[in-house]
Amino acid sequence: MKKQQGLLNIGFGNFVVAGRVAAIVNPSSSPMRRLREDARAENRLIDASQGRKTRSIIILDSNHVILSAIQAETIGQRFNQSEGLDD
Repeated sequence: MKKQQGLLNIGFGNFVVAGRVAAIVNPSSSPMRRLREDARAENRLIDASQGRKTRSIIILDSNHVILSAIQAETIGQRFNQSEGLDD
């Protein structure tokens, strides 16, 4: 099985390699807030929200954490569509 190498649009002209995405989650729970603060303290946080409200958190296989202003459901749908392109 070939690993997905397509780009995933996470909003406002920002993209991430789809094959590196481990999880796409909502930022509202306390564990996700702690995850964000821990990543910030360890210089693993990438803020791609362009100053807007964070609506999703993307966790990469490298343990980096990306903040996006696009809803997690929308990014999840884009992720599923990008996986289908290689079939």
